[in-house]
Amino acid sequence: MRTILRLLFALPLLSISLSALAEPTYGERLGWKADDRVLIIHCDDVGMSLANNEGAKEALEYGLVTSVSVMMPCPWVPGWIPYMKANPDTDMGLHLTLTSEYDDYRWVPLAGKNQVPGLADEHGCLPDNVGLVVDNATADEVELEIRAQIDRAETMGLPITHMDSHMGTLFRPEFIERYVKVGIEKQIPILMVPRVGALAEKVWEGGLPVVDHVHGDSYDWKTTDIDEKVALYVDAIKNLKPGITYMIIHCTKPNDVIGKINGNRDFLYGDYFAMIDPRTKKAVEESGVILTTMKELKARRDKLKK
Repeated sequence: MRTILRLLFALPLLSISLSALAEPTYGERLGWKADDRVLIIHCDDVGMSLANNEGAKEALEYGLVTSVSVMMPCPWVPGWIPYMKANPDTDMGLHLTLTSEYDDYRWVPLAGKNQVPGLADEHGCLPDNVGLVVDNATADEVELEIRAQIDRAETMGLPITHMDSHMGTLFRPEFIERYVKVGIEKQIPILMVPRVGALAEKVWEGGLPVVDHVHGDSYDWKTTDIDEKVALYVDAIKNLKPGITYMIIHCTKPNDVIGKINGNRDFLYGDYFAMIDPRTKKAVEESGVILTTMKELKARRDKLKK
């Protein structure tokens, strides 16, 4: 995850000047106070498997998760529809997916391999790593696939409150302009932070909200000790900076199948347990952190346009 964030923050765009550091946070621009610490706890990978769906549902219903995003090419997306029909106000975005990284569990580009050959490997599946996407896919193909994933969500009647990028692929310099283009055109908020300089401001000027910080450290917290995982989250929550933080987590609920898919990465299960743990909830309450959603960010941004 840190590798993904480094890609996001190291894009060869205009850097923030010293004067820009004195500018109000995007949280302030959206109406919060200068010292408010606003937090979106965002669960990625919904639709990837039953374990991901069940973990996300419980973290939304009983835990701290405020927002999720769905991997539209994946087999368990239909299994998510009943939850959305019962809970239509859920903050649900698209985890735009250009890779299929597991050995025995794959998915294909929704635009079709004839339309996006650079996004299809020898089996017709999406490539198994970001490097292959960069080496073989064109920006036009990537844009086609983004639009195909949006179209599938719309066809299935799923709301789209925002978009982000699985494995950070769309944060690569080769593709980020298309990600921004589609977001602004369709007025769907996208994950974007100020450290990409001029492009973040382009997103704001295009009518969309921008967050101030992205927290993706949990992917590197490779511990299976739940108490330790909870303590890491409690510390992270207590030390949030002013502005809007987008905290990326993966609420995978253990079952008999998920370990066969992802190689028994047991450390991922800790996100799920930490999100429903009363100690983590208490940390949010005691620290005065304000929980929010991408939907609320969009509503606040829309008010500024009137």
